[in-house]
Amino acid sequence: MAHKLSNEAVLEQLRNGFARFELVSSPLLSISTSNSQANATPFLGDYSHRFFARIGPPLGRGSSAMRKVERYSVQRVTGDGRCLFRALVKGMAANKGSPLSPREERDTADELRMAVKEVICENEEERPQYEAAIVAITVDESLKRYCQRIQRPDFWGGESELLVLSKLCRQPIIVYIPEHEHTNGGRGSGFIPIAEYGSEFSKGSRNRKPRKAVRLLFSGRNHYDLLV
Repeated sequence: MAHKLSNEAVLEQLRNGFARFELVSSPLLSISTSNSQANATPFLGDYSHRFFARIGPPLGRGSSAMRKVERYSVQRVTGDGRCLFRALVKGMAANKGSPLSPREERDTADELRMAVKEVICENEEERPQYEAAIVAITVDESLKRYCQRIQRPDFWGGESELLVLSKLCRQPIIVYIPEHEHTNGGRGSGFIPIAEYGSEFSKGSRNRKPRKAVRLLFSGRNHYDLLV
């Protein structure tokens, strides 16, 4: 039987950098109760569970990425159900020095969502490349139901979509949480990295330039913003 950690032990691991994250289904607040998504429709219903992370046993010396609190500025992202996709396209555009207009941001965010739909729901040849995303999806619902939901513009992205898009866009992505949310009510103003995707694309090769990571902030309001 797996060892269950107390809340105090979990927080201590986060502070000291000895935390491991795994794919699990974790219930988050419903869209209809989220302050950041006040105008979204309650479409998710029983499917408001999103995949994010679970603390596992200590990793010995721990990951160097988890040893420190990092400092960035927050760029707020519109909370219309597209926040993950908006934050990602906003970050990729910023890395290229090509800011997007509000319309371009929305349209490109929808393009990313539909790109995920294409490889997961429509392309049987490419689908096996995204096995981790498929596992994350089908623990919580059927693939058929997922493919119906992802067509909607108010579809909420999460762990599954990050697993796909990091590969599809060849883009390193690092997800952070606010320091103050995980310091026993403290007032820290920094950010703690908790998950990384597509790290292989941050390294250059003979045929490929290294990619700068996009840093996303996941808050307790079930919302993604961009860190710069």
